[in-house]
Amino acid sequence: MNISILGCGWLGLPLAKKLIEAGHIVKGSTTNRDKINLLSSEGIIPYKIQLFEEGVQGDMTSFLNESEVLIIDIPPGLRKDPEVNFVGKIERLKSYLEKARIEKVLFVSATSVYEDTEDFPEYTEEESANGNAENARQLIGAEELLKASDRYATSIIRFGGLIGPGRHPVNYLSGKSDLQDPAGPVNLIHLDDCIGIITAILEKKAWGETFHGVYPEHPTRKEYYSRVAKEKGLASMSFNEDSVSRGKIINSVKVDEILGYEFKTEI
Repeated sequence: MNISILGCGWLGLPLAKKLIEAGHIVKGSTTNRDKINLLSSEGIIPYKIQLFEEGVQGDMTSFLNESEVLIIDIPPGLRKDPEVNFVGKIERLKSYLEKARIEKVLFVSATSVYEDTEDFPEYTEEESANGNAENARQLIGAEELLKASDRYATSIIRFGGLIGPGRHPVNYLSGKSDLQDPAGPVNLIHLDDCIGIITAILEKKAWGETFHGVYPEHPTRKEYYSRVAKEKGLASMSFNEDSVSRGKIINSVKVDEILGYEFKTEI
């Protein structure tokens, strides 16, 4: 299969390598010219592409050409630029998709599309996204935009907090005090399972679906991060026990029911 991955970053690059190992031909994009040689050395056909609301920098037509599947793994980027219009970027991308041979699209989204509340609601894939934060609204808008096309079939994978090589929320929380939401449940997933779920979607041809990717254990933030900090030899953190905790529990029902996927790596 010919696959294009828009965004060969922390997840996209190892995903591309895994797909190449499985015999697929993979095109991969980066916004960083310095990463072109790295992508090439891993057997990825490299492209420097940057997506803007006003247009595209790079050869998007060639990037999409001859691929059957497009995997979109680019973050909204609101932390760096609160004014960014992510939906506008996806709309620009969609104008290219409508002319390309792409038959299937997999959009990497996030569980932040669901609201945190004091009663810790449980969300399956059947629940409508209800997040009100700007990041959530942008992701929801992008999901809906891609699903609205009859030119290609779109599946959505909403991952929880990502952990893996060089990446873990505890590294940021270590040593801090007065942290909020001590009783809030964690919703995390390891990189290996992210790749495993995406691979399963491709293998099972599970298109037109929405999936949640979250490890099926949800200890409290205080319990989990205190334990992991100790295991990693990091400075402990303290939580504000008087604060009202908000949170949610994300259930990955369809990962089991449709994909038959079993999580491999504990959080």
